[in-house]
Amino acid sequence: MISKERTDVFINSLDSGNSPLLDEIETESLQNYVPIIRKDMQGFLKFILAVRKPEKILEVGTATGFSALLMAENTSSDTMITTIEKYEKRIPVAKENFKRAEKENRITLLEGDATDILKELTGEFDFIFMDAAKGQYLSFLPDVLRLLTPGGMLITDNVLQDGDVLESRYAVTRRNRTIHNRMREYLYELKNHPALDTVILTVGDGIAVSVKKKNIDKRVL
Repeated sequence: MISKERTDVFINSLDSGNSPLLDEIETESLQNYVPIIRKDMQGFLKFILAVRKPEKILEVGTATGFSALLMAENTSSDTMITTIEKYEKRIPVAKENFKRAEKENRITLLEGDATDILKELTGEFDFIFMDAAKGQYLSFLPDVLRLLTPGGMLITDNVLQDGDVLESRYAVTRRNRTIHNRMREYLYELKNHPALDTVILTVGDGIAVSVKKKNIDKRVL
């Protein structure tokens, strides 16, 4: 049987890499124990952005701004990105990184809890990337679907939780049972929602790729 770990290492070794600044931000983030998207997820995201060519991107979960900058570097100069972050210590770091990359004119950082911001947010986005508090994905979903254009794509990262989501709730530690249950409920909702077509892939820590159907009855949203 082929080892997934060895396969991932081999595939990632073929990647053309990122800009020197992104490599620097990635190193700084990891040194400060701030999680960022994994190498294979980076490759997938760059590929899907090249295919989809989004014009308006919404990101839920900025952290140090690495993924927002990755998306900015791999889309048209006309593509606008809105990103949401609530952790006060990470906000100035992200802003400084946007400034270092000279992308402040394309990236708007909204400060605060995504639950509150999403409820007030207006407009439409043709690409939404979710990489925030995993236990809140299900509560984010109604507003995310409202903001996503028909035919638009929603990508949700870290849905397999290092394999925990596959286990019985009694097989995970007690402190992780709530998020385990919520992630299972979220994945079920994505796969069964009448407004979505969804596939779950074992890229990185698992991603869900959903497309909002066109010509859907708004009552299902």
